[in-house]
Amino acid sequence: MKHLFSALQSVIAAFFGVQSENKRQSDFQQHSPRSIILIAVGLFILFISAIYAVVAWVLNT
Repeated sequence: MKHLFSALQSVIAAFFGVQSENKRQSDFQQHSPRSIILIAVGLFILFISAIYAVVAWVLNT
């Protein structure tokens, strides 16, 4: 569980652009690129879905 939380934290930091180069290199040594990519794609889909839901809600009101 700690491994998953660490990968999730790394992806969120990368989304906001606040991750240092040393932390990024450390994350890719600790985690597999596949897990990082899967988490990033999942968060991206969640983000796009949230934007779509907000826009649909605003246009309906």
